[in-house]
Amino acid sequence: MVGVHRIEPGTMQETAPQHVWYASYGSNMHLERLACYLKGGRPPGAGRAYPGCRDPRPPRRSVPVELAGALYFATESPVWGGGRAFYDPEGEGLLRARAHLVSASQFADIAAQEMYREPGKDLDLGEVLTSGVARIGSGRYETLICAGLLDRVPVLTFTAPWSADDVTPVPPSRDYVRFIASGLSAAGAWDAATVAAYIASARGVAGRWSEHEIRELIG
Repeated sequence: MVGVHRIEPGTMQETAPQHVWYASYGSNMHLERLACYLKGGRPPGAGRAYPGCRDPRPPRRSVPVELAGALYFATESPVWGGGRAFYDPEGEGLLRARAHLVSASQFADIAAQEMYREPGKDLDLGEVLTSGVARIGSGRYETLICAGLLDRVPVLTFTAPWSADDVTPVPPSRDYVRFIASGLSAAGAWDAATVAAYIASARGVAGRWSEHEIRELIG
């Protein structure tokens, strides 16, 4: 079993790092799916192809992490059907994720593709690195979060501008639950029982998918 890497709280004074940790808590926990964001291509089951990053190289490292906050599901995913995964940094609990060590330009291009924008432009990370949060748009996944530091490198992710309490929870589809569960399992830090309990407790899943059902999906 792989150990969970510890996130140190805090922000950075350096505002233009060469590398960052991209903390994925959804489908990009899978290296195969992340490769489509990096190299370009259409992931299995996806409704669209991704153009890829200016730098198509794979992450230097990928490690399991836990961030303060909560996972929840809301809105409607055109790819999976059902609710999308979001991160509420003010929520109670822990968000389990897989952090990928990528260049700052790769992170910018991954974020652009999640935001349905054209990749190719670097992000100004100054605000998120010094204050912990930066809103670069009003849509889903257009709010940047700095969860802290890992090996003195900032841990960044993106989520919606609203909190879990501000939106109606929407249950995720069976395929999406399976994909997230298998992504967490592939990180190597959490066993099937832990993964199932974690997902089953998330807002949008609770009352719709039981721990037992999620364990069966994991196989």
